[in-house]
Amino acid sequence: MKGLFFSGLLALLSTPFATASTPHEDVLQLAASGNGLIKLNAQTYELLTSPKRTWSASIQFTAMDAKRKCAPCAQFDPQWKAVAKSWRGVPVKQRDEHFFATVDFDDAPTIFQKLGLASAPIVFNYPAAAGERKPASGKTGPIKYDFGDGFDAGPLAEVISKFTPIPVPYKEPIDWTKASLAIVAIPAVLLLLRYLGPVVQNRWVWAVGTILTSLVMTSGYMFVRIRAAPWNGGGGNWIAAGHQNQYGQEVQVIAFIYGLLSFSFLMLIMVVPYQKSPSRQRIQIYLWTGVIMIMYSVLVSIFRVKNRGYPFKLWL
Repeated sequence: MKGLFFSGLLALLSTPFATASTPHEDVLQLAASGNGLIKLNAQTYELLTSPKRTWSASIQFTAMDAKRKCAPCAQFDPQWKAVAKSWRGVPVKQRDEHFFATVDFDDAPTIFQKLGLASAPIVFNYPAAAGERKPASGKTGPIKYDFGDGFDAGPLAEVISKFTPIPVPYKEPIDWTKASLAIVAIPAVLLLLRYLGPVVQNRWVWAVGTILTSLVMTSGYMFVRIRAAPWNGGGGNWIAAGHQNQYGQEVQVIAFIYGLLSFSFLMLIMVVPYQKSPSRQRIQIYLWTGVIMIMYSVLVSIFRVKNRGYPFKLWL
């Protein structure tokens, strides 16, 4: 009987020591219960960020409760979960050396106060503080993720990969909307080309397109675009003084004048000579010659306004 008593007593005394778990095992259990993403409170945060940790961790600080009205938190949370989910696909040996976790303000406000956080979302990466993966620099404090790299999961995974044993295997999901549009667009474009083929192959279409493009470019369109010039100078002033200045409205006016002058010359060269009626031919000669004289006069007048001191003029 005494033997049985002492055996049972020894069994009871030895049980706590046999079942005691290490901090790393506790963190692994938290990760398993959260399906790879640990939801932290004040106690588990201290466990995960222990100064003796041999693992690394990436922690999101957020405020997802509707009453907080944190739109950036709602925008970023799916991206964070996508990166954390992709980490579950790595081999167990590497997976168990880095953990993803989330701290919600309403679950652990003391952590926000402790870290001096006044906004969300924020991501901190905690390198290993001990063991083989401890940084050579000896700096084991949290490193803040710069959201200037983007709210998307791709840039986030790339930055976090600097702290993980192996790169985070995140891949952008297939955008089925774009894929569907591409599938529909390809036959639509082919069908459209079937009917537009004769138009595209017509030399007059290309001639007109080339002329219009030349008119717009020689009127100063690229000059205005490159310099981001305003539409006008305000107060109804649309002519910019000097050779090195031009407004957007000025480009349109000059292009219209150039176009009308070109059209007038084309009419005199290609249409008027083939008129069978002498009177009609004479009227058209007067008409288009008059248009050329008037438009050249307007063009010179604009040049005089633009370059004050120019002494010459035609009519106006």
